[in-house]
Amino acid sequence: MHRESFATPVRFSAGSAAPRTVLPKDACDCHVHVYDGCFPAAPDARLLPPDASAQDYRALQHRIGTARSVLVTPSTYGTDNRCMLEGLAALGPQARGVAVIDGHESDAQLQRLHDAGVRGARLNLSLGVSGTVQSLTPLACRIAPLGWHLQLLMAPDLLAAQGEVLRRLPVPLVFDHFGRISPAQAGQHPAHALLQDLLQRGQAWIKLSGGYIVSERQSTEDPALDALAASYLRCAPERVVWGSDWPHATASFGAHPMPDDARQVDRLVDWAGQSGDAATLHRVLVDNPAALYGFTPPSSFA
Repeated sequence: MHRESFATPVRFSAGSAAPRTVLPKDACDCHVHVYDGCFPAAPDARLLPPDASAQDYRALQHRIGTARSVLVTPSTYGTDNRCMLEGLAALGPQARGVAVIDGHESDAQLQRLHDAGVRGARLNLSLGVSGTVQSLTPLACRIAPLGWHLQLLMAPDLLAAQGEVLRRLPVPLVFDHFGRISPAQAGQHPAHALLQDLLQRGQAWIKLSGGYIVSERQSTEDPALDALAASYLRCAPERVVWGSDWPHATASFGAHPMPDDARQVDRLVDWAGQSGDAATLHRVLVDNPAALYGFTPPSSFA
C-alpha cells in the first residue's frame, strides 16, 4: 500500500514527504537518541549535538509511520542514562531503552533501569567514552540475570578478533549500524562472516541502521548497500531489525549529509522486497522488535 506524500518538515531529518509505503501496525524504529543540554556531556565526549527531544521524535514518527521506538543512550553522556530515561518516560509503554553501564551498578540500580523499560546495555567501542574490549565478558555476566542483550559497536578488525569471546557470552548480542561492515567488506572481511555465523546460530541480532555511516557515498541511497542488507536478511530474517539513527548526530557535525528518514524507510522496503516474500517487512519492523525488546506480541500479519 502506498501513501500520499505531504509536506511535514521534521527537525534533524531532510525532506518532508512521507515514505512511499504505509508501514505495518506497531512498526518499531530500533535506534533513536535524545539529547538535552540540561544533562552534562561526559568528559572527552566527541559528539555534542544540539538538543533533540522525545517530542521532536514524535513528529518523525507521525511522518514515517512508526509506533514503537528504542532509545539508546548516546556516547555523549557516557554512563549517565538520565536523558534517555527522561525520553523513555515521555514516549511511554511503546518505547524501550538501551542503557550504558560500567558493570558496577547495584542490583537495585539495574532493576530500576529494567522497570523503566531498559532491555539492553550498549558497549560502544567506536565513539564511546566508557568501557573497553575487556568489558565484554563482565558486562554480559552482569546483565544476564535481567534477560538483557548486549549491544555492540566496534570496528570490523576488532570485531573479528573477538569472535571466540563473543561466541561464549551468556547473553544475546545486538550489532548496530550494519555491524560497522562497509558494503565493500561484505563477503570479504572475516567480521562479516562472523556476524552471519552468530546470526545463524541465534546468538545475535543485526540493526539495519546508519547505512549512511558505513556507505562510501555517505548515503542510504547507495546501491552498494543492497547486497549488504540482503546478506543479513537472507542469512537470518528473524534476527534483523531496523533503526533510523535519528537525530543523526554525526550529520550535525558535517560528517555526511543529513539523511531523509522517509527515504531510509523506502530503502528498507526495497531491501525487504528483494529478500523474499511480503511478510519480510512486517517481520523486521514488528515481529523481531517485539521478540527482542519484549513488546506486547503484535497482531497477526495481514
